[in-house]
Amino acid sequence: MKSFFPMCVLSFMLAATPVSIAAQGASSEQANNSDSATIGTDTATERLTRLLADLSTFRADVRQLITESSGGVLEESDILFMLKRPHGFYWETLSPFPELIVTNGNTLWNYQPDLLQLSIEDWNPDESELAAQLLGGETAAIAEEYDIEAVQVATNDWEFVLRPLDQASLYQRVVLYFVDDLLESILLINTNGQRTLWEFFNRQVNEPIADTTFNFTAPDDDFLDVIDNRADNTHETDQL
Repeated sequence: MKSFFPMCVLSFMLAATPVSIAAQGASSEQANNSDSATIGTDTATERLTRLLADLSTFRADVRQLITESSGGVLEESDILFMLKRPHGFYWETLSPFPELIVTNGNTLWNYQPDLLQLSIEDWNPDESELAAQLLGGETAAIAEEYDIEAVQVATNDWEFVLRPLDQASLYQRVVLYFVDDLLESILLINTNGQRTLWEFFNRQVNEPIADTTFNFTAPDDDFLDVIDNRADNTHETDQL
């Protein structure tokens, strides 16, 4: 597993309809046809870096909507997301299918209670997918792989459009939307036309989050199938 986000997502939702996703994806074109200001890649990267730089912790309820290229809804999910820099990520799908993916920067746990399965892997932040890099504030690495365009929609509202430089990229483009300088939504558009839209609610920024949140202790269940793929699987836990 390359990313801490579920494979059904990476998983980072304005409304649970395909029309809402299409409207979000078209907002760049609408902004460019209005009085909004567009800035180039270097300045856009600097602005995105500034918006993410002061984020030490982040907690939000996430509404996820995944649609296929035809517009049909593949999945709608409610998620609890927490981040603590440098490498703490917590992504818990609450419904419809419970699942927890959490990492402390050293170890990644994927717990699926309905399947009674726990997978454990070594976690390398340098190999994380785009969304993990974005939320982790790794804009320098992103700028090496994406053309970044920023559109100022309002005084403190910004839209960032990322287009991959590599033609073989999984993504066609990625759109981040900030309202009042806070991340409100992320739209991922795959080359196959599938779209994943995350909208963040009840956002808490730079509030204390315990380090223990990003460590996982397996439940005491004789029926739990534990798959430990770590290079050194003799240790029980790692600290953030």
